[in-house]
Amino acid sequence: MIAFVSGTVAALAPDTAVVEVGGVGMAVQCTPNTLSTLRVGQTARLATSLVVREDSLTLYGFADDDERQTFELLQTASGVGPRLAQAMLAVHAPDALRRAVATADEKALTAVPGIGKKGAQKLLLELKDRLGAPVGTAIAAGPVTAGWRDQLHAALIGLGYATREADEAVAAVTPQAEAAEGTPQVGALLKAALQSLNRAR
Repeated sequence: MIAFVSGTVAALAPDTAVVEVGGVGMAVQCTPNTLSTLRVGQTARLATSLVVREDSLTLYGFADDDERQTFELLQTASGVGPRLAQAMLAVHAPDALRRAVATADEKALTAVPGIGKKGAQKLLLELKDRLGAPVGTAIAAGPVTAGWRDQLHAALIGLGYATREADEAVAAVTPQAEAAEGTPQVGALLKAALQSLNRAR
């Protein structure tokens, strides 16, 4: 079991970070929120969970141990594999997921791509006694009351885009951010920004 990786960030992609550990580049699957905190050339420490399959070994990376533990607990529910568990953490922080399950908030779970109404109801039942009670006051993954533009811009620069490209991508997702209920989520905006950049190329 690889509990964490610590080293220099060698490369970043929309869903992966490569961290150099002892001369070896470890490819780590991360959520957009986690990736937005990383910068190429800087040192990073990611909590990790190794998922072993017959044909693959995949390392998933998280900002902290709480995220990793939640990722592993989510997979104890039937029908939840590592990709869906990661998608849930891309949309909601661990505490937001605990709160959603504790309050039977079906709508919060259906906000995750790949989870429908019936799936949400099933997950609420299965996870009720597994995730535990909320411990903090976080509302959702990557919540920001202000400065989402700066965070998004910095994340795009960190992924290797030019300042002009980052400016254009931020402008492209601004209507989406302003239309969002409550606080814009940087992770979701980063996905949309990357899509707009891919279309522009």
